[in-house]
Amino acid sequence: MSEQPLNPSTAAAPDDDAADTAPAGPTPTGPTPTGPTPTGPTPTGPTPTGSTAADVTADEAAALRAASFERARRLRMEPRFPGGPAADPAGSHHERRIRSFQPRRSRVTTGQQDALERLWPKWGLDIDGQRVLDLAELFDGLPVVLEIGFGMGEATAQMAADDPGTGILAVDVHTPGQGNLLGLADKAGSTNVRVANGDAVILLREMLAPESLDGLRVYFPDPWPKARHHKRRLIQPEFLDLVAPVLRPGAVVHCATDWEPYAEQMLEVLTAHPRFENTAADGGYAPRPAFRPLTRFEGQGLDKGHVVHDLLFARV
Repeated sequence: MSEQPLNPSTAAAPDDDAADTAPAGPTPTGPTPTGPTPTGPTPTGPTPTGSTAADVTADEAAALRAASFERARRLRMEPRFPGGPAADPAGSHHERRIRSFQPRRSRVTTGQQDALERLWPKWGLDIDGQRVLDLAELFDGLPVVLEIGFGMGEATAQMAADDPGTGILAVDVHTPGQGNLLGLADKAGSTNVRVANGDAVILLREMLAPESLDGLRVYFPDPWPKARHHKRRLIQPEFLDLVAPVLRPGAVVHCATDWEPYAEQMLEVLTAHPRFENTAADGGYAPRPAFRPLTRFEGQGLDKGHVVHDLLFARV
């Protein structure tokens, strides 16, 4: 569950579709400073042929900027913990496209770091797009539900503890949340959680066998409220085209959101898709199932009068 603020209109979404412009300021006015002209020896040395001092300075500045960008790029590519989740598991061997998520490097606590170092080799995996997962082996034969976006993992850990007979393949790109979920599952004694790091689209398209999943959960995904960012929303017809083949017949896609326009889009897109059928008798939203925990963020939103919608559609 990607635990976004329940009022995303107050949170700034990345505005990468428009260039920023700096407003022009007033021209300073006032007396021109006076004083003695500085004196001293004139710097000497060869000036590159065909170049001026201003050209050399501009070239040096460009070189410094390029070096800074390269250092930042290398930092993004480096794993934060030896043996832990990779910074960019799919690397450059997959196409560039619009992403529905925004990777971010937040502070990792000591407890989260300890969980990542101890448990990632056992319960973690990188979405590299280079293999097909054997879910029966990975989960000791349990039926498996895929959860895309789990935030800090509290709800996922609770669902795993409440239903030890179901495996949960939980996908996210947020390192602190990955460590937190691993720690919570370990503390509860749950062995039915695996944490996947990377792009869920690559996982669905490249790494899951046909009809290998018994369900899909997408709880409170980023609503991308600005109209020009709606293309980044996860629940789209193309996404459902990827989901349908890897679900067993009868498997349920369960979505939840507190963002009313996104709930309407989810309902429209799922209803229109020929491979999914609404489990709600009236063809609308479903009551919150007892197995989906009420999260802290959801409770805060309900206290403010927000309406949370659940959608449950079966794969036909």
